[in-house]
This record gives sequence, C-alpha cells and structure tokens, in this order.
Amino acid sequence: MSMSWLRRLLRHRRTRLGFGLVGALALVAALAPVLTPYDPTTQLDLATGQLLSPSVRHPFGTDFFSRDLLSRVLFGGRISLAVAFLSVFLSVTIGTVVGWVAGMAGGILESITMRLVDAALAIPRIFLLLVVLALWSDLGVMALILILGLTSWFGTSRLVRAEVLSLKEREFVVAARALGIGRLRMFARHVLPNVAGPIIVTATLGMGHMILIEAGISFLGVGIQPPTPSWGNIIREGQELLAAAPWISIFPGIAIVVTVIGFSLIGDGLRDTLDPRAQ
Repeated sequence: MSMSWLRRLLRHRRTRLGFGLVGALALVAALAPVLTPYDPTTQLDLATGQLLSPSVRHPFGTDFFSRDLLSRVLFGGRISLAVAFLSVFLSVTIGTVVGWVAGMAGGILESITMRLVDAALAIPRIFLLLVVLALWSDLGVMALILILGLTSWFGTSRLVRAEVLSLKEREFVVAARALGIGRLRMFARHVLPNVAGPIIVTATLGMGHMILIEAGISFLGVGIQPPTPSWGNIIREGQELLAAAPWISIFPGIAIVVTVIGFSLIGDGLRDTLDPRAQ
C-alpha cells in the first residue's frame, strides 16, 4: 500500500469533511481541562444556578444540579471517544486473530470457530449487552470497554477469515510456504498488509457504531454512571426537562450526530480509496 492511497483519500471532499469534524471534536475533548473553567461534576450553585439557559458565562447552560453543561459535554466526549476507540481496537484485534487462525487452520477448527461466531451473531447485540451489564452493575469504564470489545469482534473475524481463505491460495503465499516461512512471519509480511484495507474500513465505521452503542446503554442507565459524564447519560438526565431546559439534551445529541457522521464520511472515503477496483 503506497502513499498514493493517502493522496487519493484526501482528494475526497467528504472525507476531508469527516476528518475535520472528528479531528475538531477529538481536539476540544482532549483540551477540555484547558477550555472549560469548571469541573464537570461540581455543583456550582444549587440556589440560583439551576437550569440556566446558554449565556456568555455558561455557553451550553447548566443542568438541574447547576453543573456547567459545556464542561460536561467536553469531558463526556473524552469518555465516549475513549470507550469507542479502545473497544473497537480490542474487537478488531481479537477478530483479526480469530479470523486468521480459522482461515489458516481450516478443517474442523475452522468449522467449529465459524459456527460459534454464527451463533454469537444470531443473538441481538443490544440484548446481550443489556443482560451482561444488568448482571454486573456499577461497572467502571475499563470494564465497559472490555464488555463492548469482547462482544463486537464476530463480524471482523468472518471478514478476515474470508480474506485469508482467498489469500492463502495466491501464488506468493504458496511460494512463502514452500520456502518454509513460518505462519507468524507469513501473517505479518504477506497476509496482514493485504487484509489491512478491509480491517481499517471496518474499524473506522465501527467507531461511529460504538459511539451510538455506548450512548444508548448509558442513556438506559447501564453504561457510564453519573456523576461521570458521557454523552448518553447527559441526554438521559435531560429527557424529563426537554420542555424547560432542552439544551441539556440538545448539545450532547449534536455531538453524537456530528461524530457519527464524521466517522461515516471517513469510512466511505477509505472504502473507495482502498477498493482494488479503484486503483
């Protein structure tokens, strides 16, 4: 994969827009301690500071507990983006390894592995997550990342396994086996570079999907628990105040929409750029 793919990628106007949206959100989330003068969990003034509308002092207003909403949205972005990135990284890593092992091994091991993956894919994912999170309540962020990552790798394993089945019959892989190159070295030098494109596209699109899942389960009360902010639980806190204080739900909702659109645009650009038919 040469550097020309990067130039082709950046020629996509929608892809540049996606990188701009995601990059801007990631930057302001990373700089949240510098950009916000308030702690996201501090109740500033319960007597006079509840449900203040957006103003110069509080650009996003305040919530029912007089907490600055801009601080909560930015710090919540750090949590939501970190959970999405780490869980996607974990799921892609596990899926790649399982798919490679199944594709290279073949035979009974491949059949058993893929049937287990098919069975896992048949279970509605949100139902599985709700059951697991309901059984182990009050989980921390790292536990949530593990649960999301460990329940998200099934599709990636099928994709990698299909690519490996195709690649291992190619001449350069057959020649590498004939030369006695070990499987790990073959995977690193011959297989992984050829399946990297689909994996990157899957991971990028998976980021937006994971943002929605984390927001959804936090909105339902089984994800990130208050007072730790995440976009999902901020929306949950504002659902009963939509008439009196709509900004509590609107601003984190906009952040979710913009982030998901950004990752979708990047994923579309990567898919077009890394498609061999586009070379």
